[in-house]
Amino acid sequence: MRWMIYGANGYTGELVARQAVRDGMRPVLAGRNARAIHRLGDELGCETSIFALSREAAIEALHDVDLVLHCAGPFTDTSQMMIEACLETGTHYLDITGEIDVFEYVHSKQRATQAKERGVILCSGVGFDVIPTDCVARKLKELIPDATTLALGFSAAAGISPGTMKTAVRGLGSSSVERVNGKLSPFPIGAKRRTIDFGRGSRTAIAIPWGDVSTAYYTTDIPNITTWVPVPTAAAYAARALSWFSPILGKEAVQERLLRYVDENVSGPDEAVREKSSTYVWGEATNEEGRKVVVRIQTASTYAFTVYGALAVVKRLLGSGGMLAGSFTPAMLFGSHFIEEIQGSSSFVIDEIRP
Repeated sequence: MRWMIYGANGYTGELVARQAVRDGMRPVLAGRNARAIHRLGDELGCETSIFALSREAAIEALHDVDLVLHCAGPFTDTSQMMIEACLETGTHYLDITGEIDVFEYVHSKQRATQAKERGVILCSGVGFDVIPTDCVARKLKELIPDATTLALGFSAAAGISPGTMKTAVRGLGSSSVERVNGKLSPFPIGAKRRTIDFGRGSRTAIAIPWGDVSTAYYTTDIPNITTWVPVPTAAAYAARALSWFSPILGKEAVQERLLRYVDENVSGPDEAVREKSSTYVWGEATNEEGRKVVVRIQTASTYAFTVYGALAVVKRLLGSGGMLAGSFTPAMLFGSHFIEEIQGSSSFVIDEIRP
């Protein structure tokens, strides 16, 4: 099967491309920056494809491609065109987004129906966003099938890439999000705080708009979902104060200046940081009787995991022959233990707390 990495010249796309070649794979390297893509293709000995994301150009480029791994963010701006082209050409679609809007689009009834009719798999979030937390969510559902409340989170030490930082900048003008009774519900950033032991001691944590408030709902059907990260206590209060400035931070002129700053100053963690860092993933499910189960697992650093995780999904799909079609999360496709098979991951640690 012939497969493509779109956005192969970006920070994460290039990491995936280099690891794919080390693993003996030969993806088509694609993007709109001809000079950067050709240079990388020459170095890695891979075919290249240059096109911007218009519907016509994407359809033409994908007509003989079986699978595309989309790595060009912010995905809110880029994913819809690629998904539409994949549905038109019968190409399986993967991406490494963590953006809630994209997940909701992929899992909409219309997209899922189109994918089934055309024999296409749509699976967003095949990197650190959201494989680890998605697998933890499914594991918790297996352990406590009648759970009504799900909380997920992670504690990471590595730096941040330009693409991820741009996504964060785009979110400064909006609110945080949780799932309440099956519906996405906004609330001010920094408004929800709690103490969590992610796996290396109790820390103050705040609720954030992580992708699992979307994906974990489709994986588990649990109606109430929050997502959490640890922060210094002072930062938790600062985040709440920052939400008061959301209208200003969301203005176009402010956004342009912040995005320009990212382009000029953010380069992403280097190999040494990626390789020595690890990430702690945590989840907690509770049922109406008060039974509570906690699951923890340790993974490689966020960007290293994204490389390993995305390629693990690609390899499974390329080697699978006939498969289901439709809209899926990673854990829906491969089960809860998929995370334990990915390089750098430990095994699940499970604790049960009875009322």
